[in-house]
Amino acid sequence: MKNLIKKFSEITIDDIPMVGGKNASLGEMFNELSSEGVQVPDGFATTAEAFWTFLKENKLQEKLKDLLKQLDRDNYENLEEIGQQARSLIKKGNFPKDFSEAIKEAYHTLGNSKDIQVAVRSSATAEDLPQASFAGQHDTFLNVTGEESLLQAVKNCFASLYTDRAIKYREDQGFAHDEIALSVGVQKMVRSDKGSSGVGFTIEPESGFPDVIHLSGVWGLGENIVQGTINPDEFFIFKPTLELGKNAILQKKLGRKEKTMVYAESNGHSSTVNIETEASKQDQFVLSDKEVLTLGKWAMAIENHYNKAMDIEWAKDGINGELFITQARPETVHRKGEEKVQYEYKLKERSEILVSGNAIGSKIAVGRARILESPRDAHKLQQGDILVTETTSPDWDPILKRTSGVITDRGGRTSHAAIVARELGVPAVVGTYFATQNIKDGETITVSCIEGKTGFVYKGKLEYEQEELDFSQISLPETEAKLILSDPEKAFQLSFYPNNGIGLLRMEFIITHMVKVHPLSLIRFDELKDREAKKLIEELTVSYPDKEEYFVDQLAQGIATMAAAFYPKEVIVRMSDFKTNEYANLIGGAQFEPKEENPMLGFRGASRYYHDLYKEGFGLECRAIKKVRDEMGLTNVKVMIPFCRTVEEGKKVVGIMQENGLKQKENGLEIYAMVEIPSNVLLLEEFAEVFDGFSIGSNDLTQLTLGIDRDSQLMGALFDENDKAAMQMISMAIQKARKAGKKIGLCGQAPSDFPKFASFLVKEGIDSISFNPDALLQGIKNINKAEAEQQEPEKINNN
Repeated sequence: MKNLIKKFSEITIDDIPMVGGKNASLGEMFNELSSEGVQVPDGFATTAEAFWTFLKENKLQEKLKDLLKQLDRDNYENLEEIGQQARSLIKKGNFPKDFSEAIKEAYHTLGNSKDIQVAVRSSATAEDLPQASFAGQHDTFLNVTGEESLLQAVKNCFASLYTDRAIKYREDQGFAHDEIALSVGVQKMVRSDKGSSGVGFTIEPESGFPDVIHLSGVWGLGENIVQGTINPDEFFIFKPTLELGKNAILQKKLGRKEKTMVYAESNGHSSTVNIETEASKQDQFVLSDKEVLTLGKWAMAIENHYNKAMDIEWAKDGINGELFITQARPETVHRKGEEKVQYEYKLKERSEILVSGNAIGSKIAVGRARILESPRDAHKLQQGDILVTETTSPDWDPILKRTSGVITDRGGRTSHAAIVARELGVPAVVGTYFATQNIKDGETITVSCIEGKTGFVYKGKLEYEQEELDFSQISLPETEAKLILSDPEKAFQLSFYPNNGIGLLRMEFIITHMVKVHPLSLIRFDELKDREAKKLIEELTVSYPDKEEYFVDQLAQGIATMAAAFYPKEVIVRMSDFKTNEYANLIGGAQFEPKEENPMLGFRGASRYYHDLYKEGFGLECRAIKKVRDEMGLTNVKVMIPFCRTVEEGKKVVGIMQENGLKQKENGLEIYAMVEIPSNVLLLEEFAEVFDGFSIGSNDLTQLTLGIDRDSQLMGALFDENDKAAMQMISMAIQKARKAGKKIGLCGQAPSDFPKFASFLVKEGIDSISFNPDALLQGIKNINKAEAEQQEPEKINNN
């Protein structure tokens, strides 16, 4: 009996040859991580020896070997037939009596002599190893009750060693079929059908960013995530501040969760059924913040124990409310060191968008769309085609290797289609809802996953560029090279670029794309006259009892994501710098904004923050910053005030910020100011008594020095940052800041476009230069060249 059954309490990770990767991992966590609070349901596993004994006593080894010799290894046209025959052979076999008795005894011991509900999972001896990463090759049976049902489930698991997908997978991996055994794990059942369940990665799954834990979850059984049936809730947790005991949830995304998978009881084991999720639960997250943080801590403990990024499964028991880890395997898509080499794709044109959804990967693919209803249609898919289907499951694995891209109607970032697309290195757009309706079978399409977390499918063949970026060959200059960013969706990917942080984080993009609503239309919602705007706000804030909190939370999530991506490097967040006409375009905004003839020189920047017309809105911005810094622990965030016309205005704004909980110097808070008005340059010594540092906005400073509207087509030719007057203003600002002992940087395109401009800034002693991502590498090159040129005369003089 000892060689046929092993209790989890007797299993360690060294027992992979005996019980497979899945069961060895469960035993390891059960024994080693319970002291850290990680809960793994107790259980036992059948051994590889038990499997070999079963085959031997039923004389199946030679029969299976002969059967697999007949497999068509060129086109796999008889794969389905061979698989069916192999499974039938196993199912007709009989368990040795001592093996059956051992299973029954272990089952009754597990349940304290009661017929308890258990989960029965397959664990092949080559499954879940780094070199054998595809999940879901073999079968799992949930909510099994009673001896006979358990024995039948174990036999069905044995048979699943020969599912079509498992046979094809072993062929692809070069594993000999007769050298792989199957262990079966039997665990106490977690009643997630009455609670929730999901998956998690201890690495950001798209970019491979290592300091983020990504969790996703649904109501009921987790198969809905794997199958991609619905879009789940998503949670992003930041490891460094989680370790500090902070509220480290960077982002929470409410999924639709239209379906809940539950059990349909029958004869001791359960089939499953998908039921409609009640509306109130669709609008509710499947985990509380406290539970998200608990799972985050467990995920970190698992990662630290194995010393590698992990892919985990979790479940919440709806009866007792407890959380459990039900599986953990190494994450195998992202390899350490790969972040040094990036591939940058650029679309050179656009066309009609057929559908959009969750972007998986960061590539572009062009090919012929092939709409398939099931794996049975595999013969229609040619090498390089783009698969379009409702959803995928492990049964699709044998044909997915032919695709150059994947598009599905259903599914989130952790669905089967998403996971396999990452492993294959092809772009995928999942959860589009309408791909099989809007895309025509056989038409040429372009799949773009380079535009953030939203992927687009364009009509026709679009031209694009691909460039390999080897960051290992780039050295950062002494003058800090920073990024100008606005889109949180691109932050993790861009963090791998050589940089010294973010010199300008534009808040406006986050407000426009994540918040979407004018802050005053939330504060004064009852006064809002626009009925359509009211309806939209109700929909957006459905999970927020306090509408003001919606603005604070969404803005904080956007800022925190970017601050985490570049942590602990400084991230300078510019407070909102919309013009009145731009604010008016936000939902509900028109009612609260004055109409101006020249918004560029009107009610913008600092003047808004203390004015009665916007002061309350600025208060919400301050609350978001405070949340990011104080609650979430991202103290690398600094704040910058735009368009501050007078010193007195600067003092007022600093005072208003303090009233809203942002006290200068408290918790290391620094407040910077933009230098974009001639008054900022002329009185910089006085501004330096108010602010901790400066950033030159070269575009605004040039247009106001030369008196040119930079958006004017007529006057555009005269707008030039290299103009002597503009350069003199910049020089004066740098010298005055240095004299005052304050840091000063510059944000703009000129240092990358014009090497001489970069050389000028370096000679003047600028502390940092910030670039748009597409100009960063050229900007660094220009700075390095300028610094080298400056050092040459010094060497000559020293000699």
